[in-house]
Amino acid sequence: MNSRDLAYTNWQLGTRDVDPAAISKAMNHRILLACSFVCAAAAAAPAEKFTLAQLLSAPFASELSAAPKGGAVAWVLNQNGARNLWVAEATDYKGRQLTNYRDDDGREIAQTAWTPDGRSIVYVLGGDFDMFRETPNPASLPQGVEQDIWIVPISGGAPRQLAEGNQPAVSPQGDRIAFLRKGEVWTVGLEANAKPSQLFHARGKADSLRWSPDGSRIAFVSERTDHAFIGVYTFGTKSLQYLDPSVDSDSNPVWSSDGKQVAFLRLAASVTHVFGPRRTAQPWSIRLADMESGIGRQLFQATEGPGSAFHPMVAESQLLWGAGDRIVFPWERTGWLHLYSVSTQGGSPTPLNPNSEFEIEHVSLSADGNSVLFSSNQDDIDRRHLWRVAPSGKGLAPITAGEGIEWSPVQTSDGKAVAMLHSDARNPARAGIKLGHGEVRDLAPNAIPAAFPAAQLVAPQQVIFPAADGLPIHGQLFLPTGGGAAEKHPAVLFFHGGSRRQMLLGWHYREYYHNAYALNQYLASLGYVVLSVNYRSGIGYGLNFREALNYGPSGASEFNDVLGAGLYLRGRPDVNPARIGLWGGSYGGYLTALGLSRASDLFAAGVDFHGVHDWNNVIRNFESDYDPGKEASAARVAYDSSPMASIGTWRSPVLLIHGDDDRNVPFHESVMLAEALRKQGVQFEELIFPDEVHGFLTTRRWLQAYRAAADFLNQNLR
Repeated sequence: MNSRDLAYTNWQLGTRDVDPAAISKAMNHRILLACSFVCAAAAAAPAEKFTLAQLLSAPFASELSAAPKGGAVAWVLNQNGARNLWVAEATDYKGRQLTNYRDDDGREIAQTAWTPDGRSIVYVLGGDFDMFRETPNPASLPQGVEQDIWIVPISGGAPRQLAEGNQPAVSPQGDRIAFLRKGEVWTVGLEANAKPSQLFHARGKADSLRWSPDGSRIAFVSERTDHAFIGVYTFGTKSLQYLDPSVDSDSNPVWSSDGKQVAFLRLAASVTHVFGPRRTAQPWSIRLADMESGIGRQLFQATEGPGSAFHPMVAESQLLWGAGDRIVFPWERTGWLHLYSVSTQGGSPTPLNPNSEFEIEHVSLSADGNSVLFSSNQDDIDRRHLWRVAPSGKGLAPITAGEGIEWSPVQTSDGKAVAMLHSDARNPARAGIKLGHGEVRDLAPNAIPAAFPAAQLVAPQQVIFPAADGLPIHGQLFLPTGGGAAEKHPAVLFFHGGSRRQMLLGWHYREYYHNAYALNQYLASLGYVVLSVNYRSGIGYGLNFREALNYGPSGASEFNDVLGAGLYLRGRPDVNPARIGLWGGSYGGYLTALGLSRASDLFAAGVDFHGVHDWNNVIRNFESDYDPGKEASAARVAYDSSPMASIGTWRSPVLLIHGDDDRNVPFHESVMLAEALRKQGVQFEELIFPDEVHGFLTTRRWLQAYRAAADFLNQNLR
């Protein structure tokens, strides 16, 4: 008998001094109780309609791009952790696998780039594409891993390694690439056995390589901690110049078609830490620099008020140089993120979208510059659909509509089709194409396994409920099938990470939330009522919702949404009010911990994936010069906004899940919380993944984590 068993037995008998027979009798009674609990739990455990493995077998498509010639499109498909390039060529557009990686080893494929002839694809294999730190090794491979650049012909054949590095940019002549290695600019030829070499030496950290149209120059961003320049290297003279330098931060260079000008984005210098709402700022601007003189002029400046703080779209560049010499850019002038364009000759900006309450997100420019393609939640706020408009603002028209979700649109080089990634409530993210005015069809329908249970999934419902302070909050409600109308189910809240995210009425366009959607579907299949909450400080509902007052480390105002969601579930006739739990990852882990620490009387259990527990620690992970000792007032608010500040009222059990190579939320956050929970006497379990990062890179870890999460919720909510 261990000391814990003895202490428990003594407490049961009400004395410290007992005889062995009494102890034996008590222990036998405890064993019988344990057996009854286990048997009851086994009896209460619901039968699976489908498995988590079946759900996570759904491949995830990403990195869609169009060839500059020939009409082909390519994308990356993650199938059970093995990532591969796929391609579909005109005119039949039948998708086929191009590479043959087979292992669930955590090596991602990203930063794809076509050669100008459209016959080959350059890509990066492995590395940290999130925090851009040392290459992760989640499979704990003893030989280690590298981040390498490869090239593969779309006609078939084995990929060939070009160099160690990232961010490859193919020259307009198609004979070489420029790329980055440890923040320096390198180059290597595309011929076999070419040797890479450093192109030039310069201060700062290079980023965003952009070839001039004739290949004689390369523009780049030179990041220098508190400011950034646009640099240009000229091959003929082997010289460096910096365009229109200032104390501000310049980024997103884009060339004119004749190579004589470069437009770029300028954000005003600031050394102030802002860890709360930022609805206004010193207005940002677009500059236009002449290549011969290096002198720049202001082309556009945001106005004071809404939109003065820059908010990005999802695109290759925040500035797109369209036909008619018009620069396309995002702006929140109306309090909602819309597209605008401005002539390089000057003048007022032209809105490309109607002035209404929706937001654009994924944006691309056609190869001829005549069409801007984008996704938005116009007229369907909890989904995404595709639109097209000319850079002049003419011809705005929808490309897709309905109950699906579409994103990442690209127009084929021949202009005859629009490729996209799409999903819906039951079918996962996949590549599709729309030829002319036809229907969207899948490019690789056979990539989805036959055992994937699409027909058994539920379609989540849009719900809008009041937060504790009355703010309307959107959510997606997953209702279990079967059972009587009067049956009371256990219920679970889900909180996404970010917090700059929006969950949708279907499979998500980001892989992390694609997986989370799968777990929500699985829990619904087990009989849970599941509510996915789009809490304040997320995207999709306008500037003021995203930049919510007192959010996060400036006051934790999102707790109003956690509490409101819990009360909404407790008031539903189909929910058992004593069996409400919550789960989430990252920022969602923060809100899970916040709910448990502040409202254990409402929430019976939770699963906390790599959550934030003390903002003062996590802020320093992103702002290395932040010193809580020197910013005592802000640090006090940040701590009071953290779950650690309310640890004294935490009573409900929790499962902590974390990878110890997390670059986003330090592993110490879980170490610190575990210590505090032990002292508090709170029941917790833990699942720790050595060498795994924040967004788990191996499918087996997702599967293991979600099985543990479902088991933990079953044990504590049934």
